[in-house]
Amino acid sequence: MAEDSEALVAMAQILSPHCRVIRMSDGALIADWKRTRFFGMTTTDVEKFAGGSPEERAELVTGLLRTRCATESRNEHSDVGVGLWLRGVHLLIRTMGFGRVLRLLSLAAPGYARAEPPSAEQIGRLKRAVQSHSRRSWFVNGDCKSEAVTAFVLLRRSGLEAVLHVGVRERPFALHAWTASAGLCVPDADPLGHTFTPVLSIDGGGH
Repeated sequence: MAEDSEALVAMAQILSPHCRVIRMSDGALIADWKRTRFFGMTTTDVEKFAGGSPEERAELVTGLLRTRCATESRNEHSDVGVGLWLRGVHLLIRTMGFGRVLRLLSLAAPGYARAEPPSAEQIGRLKRAVQSHSRRSWFVNGDCKSEAVTAFVLLRRSGLEAVLHVGVRERPFALHAWTASAGLCVPDADPLGHTFTPVLSIDGGGH
């Protein structure tokens, strides 16, 4: 039983973010909510995933890849890709306005999420990449809105849980945006020690 649970956890980690694995009495069910499809795995398949040979596991993973229920690589964002997203988001905000960009998040940030939560290490790497590009770019110049939206979109497109907050400070009046995930914020929620009260929070799909 414990080995089966470990196998299901390992399986969930390689599944696409729109897929879920559910334990059944005679094996496991993989639900593909994006395409409204369901695939069954026998108890024997689950046991192979838990303790089978590398060849047997590779065969099972290959099958998941063929059905597009799994992706070969999805956890990391390239440094170049982060920079392109950041500049693109900043251009959209300057062209369309921050409010309109927030309304478009349902198109860029899907509402489904992976079964496993994001790790602080993942979010830390993304935060460093976003802020490094933001500080180095004269175009973005450390804009918190661009950093927050970029982090939110990249995390949600990877199927990771994230919440985008827009906060306000009364004296002196100021607005600030940040994305929270795995206990970290991109950018910091309290820049220079100033506290902002959230007035809008978006947790996925633009809602």
